[in-house]
Amino acid sequence: MDGFSESCWRAERRRRRRTNVWRAVALTLFPEMFPGPLGESLAGKALKDGTWALEAIDIRRLAKDRHGTVDDAPFGGGAGMVMKPDVLSDAIAAVAPRSEMGEVPKLLMSPRGAPFSQARARELAKGPGELLVCGRFEGVDERVIEAHALEEVSVGDFVLSGGE
Repeated sequence: MDGFSESCWRAERRRRRRTNVWRAVALTLFPEMFPGPLGESLAGKALKDGTWALEAIDIRRLAKDRHGTVDDAPFGGGAGMVMKPDVLSDAIAAVAPRSEMGEVPKLLMSPRGAPFSQARARELAKGPGELLVCGRFEGVDERVIEAHALEEVSVGDFVLSGGE
C-alpha cells in the first residue's frame, strides 16, 4: 500500500471505531481526577486513538442549592454523611440518556461490593460501556442503589478517600 491509501485506511478504521466505541461515564465530585493514570501507557494511547472514550461528570453541578451541597445525614440516622440521594439519583438519571449507550452496567465503587476481577473486566469489555458512580463520604443511600440497580464493586481490601 502506498502512503496515501495507508493513511486513508487508518482514518477509516478510526472513524468506524468511534461509532462503536466502548464508553465509560464517571459520576464524580472530582472530574479533574480523570483521566489521571488512564490517560497514560496503553490505556492512554487507546483513549487518544478513540478505541474507548471517557467522560467525567461533576455530580455537584446537579446540586439543588447555590452552595452545591452533595452530602447529607443518613436517612436512618448514624454516623457520618452520605451522598444526597436526590442529587445522586438525578445525576444517574441525567447521564443515561446523554450517554447514548443504551442499557449499560452501573457500577458503584464501594468497599462493601464484590471484588472487581479480571473476569468481570472481560464481561464489561464485551458491552458498549459502563456508568461508574464514584462514592464519597460514608457511602450512598441504599434507596439510590436499589432504585438504579447499582452493582457495588470493590477494588480491594483497603480504604480510599473516594471511588475515583
